[in-house]
Amino acid sequence: MNSMNSEAFTLFGQHILWSDMVGNLFGLAALALGWRRSIWTWPVQFLAGLILFGAFFGHLTGSAGKQAVVMLVALYGWWQWQRGKEQGGDGHIAVRFATWRERAAMAAAAAAGTVAVALLFTAYPKLSWDPWPDAYIFVGTVVAMYAQARGMVEFWFAWLLVDLVGVPLNFANGYAFSGFVYVIYGALVLWGLRDWWLRSRQPARPTLEGAPA
Repeated sequence: MNSMNSEAFTLFGQHILWSDMVGNLFGLAALALGWRRSIWTWPVQFLAGLILFGAFFGHLTGSAGKQAVVMLVALYGWWQWQRGKEQGGDGHIAVRFATWRERAAMAAAAAAGTVAVALLFTAYPKLSWDPWPDAYIFVGTVVAMYAQARGMVEFWFAWLLVDLVGVPLNFANGYAFSGFVYVIYGALVLWGLRDWWLRSRQPARPTLEGAPA
């Protein structure tokens, strides 16, 4: 898989890697599917993680490990959405705002997780190119995916917070395609946030037998 880390093309003076491009395109597709509440968002996210894991394994151990965690959370999300796909009354998962207790728990987990992962990256510099921002993005991504798995509208807010750091960090470290994709993520997040916000205000309607989903 080392060939995945070879250069695909050059864009605005930035060298675009195959792994960076392919993995992030799948990630972008997964976010779009999440907006539509399609359960296929999770296999696509898993595949994106698998591509990047294969590209990083044996070369960037920390990055490979992060993708392994992302794949595990994708499996959890698939399981959650399979269980709850009828809750929305249209064959899809119902979406809702988190309770204040859930928000506090996620915020605490994000803060503690970021500190713990950053200290790990600092202790083992080969695991990360920039420990604190990298830890913030990694933990924020996991928290966002967890909130998505639970059908929480806060999922989109978490992605916005990840984007605020992800865009400049990826450009600064030569991952230009990731930076461009994070900009597109931002637009998708705003559209998805609006859609899920409105859906959370609508009462679930049962699907009539024989009616199209």
